[in-house]
Amino acid sequence: MNYRVEPLISQEKLAIAVDRLAAEAASLLEGETVVIGLFKGAFIFTADLVRALSRHGVEPRLDFLVLSSYGNATESSGKVTILMDCREDIRGRQVLLVDDILDSGNTLAFTVDYLMQKGAAKVLTCVLLDKPQRRTVRFEADLVGFTIPNTFVVGYGIDYAERHRELPFVGMVRFDGEKEETP
Repeated sequence: MNYRVEPLISQEKLAIAVDRLAAEAASLLEGETVVIGLFKGAFIFTADLVRALSRHGVEPRLDFLVLSSYGNATESSGKVTILMDCREDIRGRQVLLVDDILDSGNTLAFTVDYLMQKGAAKVLTCVLLDKPQRRTVRFEADLVGFTIPNTFVVGYGIDYAERHRELPFVGMVRFDGEKEETP
């Protein structure tokens, strides 16, 4: 299948949003915090966010969870599987859960419940991208970088079949023959 990637959010806009999100998170976080990034899609965003949190006076511990609901597909299966658990002890601690995209809400709703069951005192959610049109469960992130239309995106850690994670911007994937829509 042939496709092209068209820029949607520039590297500069991403940097501004990360700093804004870090400032907002810093104002909500008190005491020891564990940042948990959802690997792999949010790894670049998480790294940039942790550095920005430090500039805003927060010195979090860092961990990752590896979950699966997509595989190599462009649509979520709806079933979330834990492939690798976090190693930090989160009992009694506040957690800042970082994800790349909030679409159906299944993954984040599952993960917040899971972390609370593991004993987290509080879980705040931070997403780079929100696609509210895709929501299938009632879930809203506490912190949102950008609200985007229902379009398939890559870059800044987000992939299509393990490709394009390295792009310094977020781009829309346009498949040949796909109708052009303006976001």
